[in-house]
Amino acid sequence: MTYRVIACAALGLLLCACGDEPRRDDPPPPVEPEPSASELALRALIATPSPAAAEIEATLSAVALGDGLPLRTRDGTFLFVFAADGGPWLVAGDFDGWSGAPMTRNGALWWAELVISAPRGAGYKYRAGSQWVADPWARRFAYDTYGELSLVEAAGAHLERWPGLASHGLVPRTLRVFVPEAAVTRVLVAHDGQNLFDPAAPWGGWQLQASLPAGTLVVGVDNTAERMDEYTHVADDIGWGSPVGGRAAAYADFIDQTVRPHVVARYGDAPRWGLIGSSLGGLVSLIIADRFPGRYAFAASLSGTLGWGSFGPHQETIIERYAAAGRRDTVIYLDSGGSGSCVDTDGDGILDDDPEARDNYCETAQMRDTLAAAGYVFQQDLWHWHEPGAEHNEAAWAARVWRPLDVFAGL
Repeated sequence: MTYRVIACAALGLLLCACGDEPRRDDPPPPVEPEPSASELALRALIATPSPAAAEIEATLSAVALGDGLPLRTRDGTFLFVFAADGGPWLVAGDFDGWSGAPMTRNGALWWAELVISAPRGAGYKYRAGSQWVADPWARRFAYDTYGELSLVEAAGAHLERWPGLASHGLVPRTLRVFVPEAAVTRVLVAHDGQNLFDPAAPWGGWQLQASLPAGTLVVGVDNTAERMDEYTHVADDIGWGSPVGGRAAAYADFIDQTVRPHVVARYGDAPRWGLIGSSLGGLVSLIIADRFPGRYAFAASLSGTLGWGSFGPHQETIIERYAAAGRRDTVIYLDSGGSGSCVDTDGDGILDDDPEARDNYCETAQMRDTLAAAGYVFQQDLWHWHEPGAEHNEAAWAARVWRPLDVFAGL
């Protein structure tokens, strides 16, 4: 026993003298982070001699839906990747006084890896001679007097792009998300996303970011060539030679089961979700709220095409659908421009705009009265506004969109 104690003590002295053995309370050595899947994919693409257009598209699309572009690498640099003809292309921005850093060409692909000391809020574009192009794959972007401006990293309120979302048999489309500077307290899903924020959109767009209450995150869902089908609940004959429409159930499922989880995963959930749109976008907002009762606290229809289903041989309109459902929890906002007399010209129970009414004035008024008869209470869960003579365009909707936004903010 004595010899064992002495031997152990001697061994302890030897270990202390050497100082090479780790102590149990020593911190573990730092682990070098692995490159992300997005970085590995971009570096593989860059290393591929003259990659095919399909490979470029697939890789950039995957990265855009992943970590986003430009990509911050494991080493803290930024990878800029751009597919374009012509050149030579430079990447220029606030970080270099807009003088431009050369990009390396690889077939139809151009790329650069830069160290940027102050990336937050820094704008950039791609430049070839006098040609300036915003990055079509940039995750973060804004608008200035020269059009779209790409951002290296976010600073304060900004816009983000998520391209290529698809499900439920619908064609892929882009989400344009306005991220507020304040903590998110509500989420508003808005249709016709191309027209919401871009000042170059028809009639100047909605300019929605200028009217938003603090803490409102807006998810702008781009429309597609299938808009007429996706935003309507039944097929109707509008004089195109054959009935059109009727895929709104699939679009509603896409919004609730694909778009909404995507937003929650990346921005977090919020206690209140709402829907807003104009024309057919107003109609589909009410369709989604009807399909998912209790899931959306608010639905707004600006100049909504609420008579859809009654233009040809009569089918159920959204007015009749809500009348049958009775009062539910969703707060409804309705408005329109136009004016004039309202007459049921074909005897199908749905009021029709006369040539002087326009802007879906009569159908909106009938929807208002239908909801009131079903038990909705004005200024509590039913709001209506009439802007006499207002036209059916984005400029008119931009001028009064603050009204439904105030209602949503006050819930």
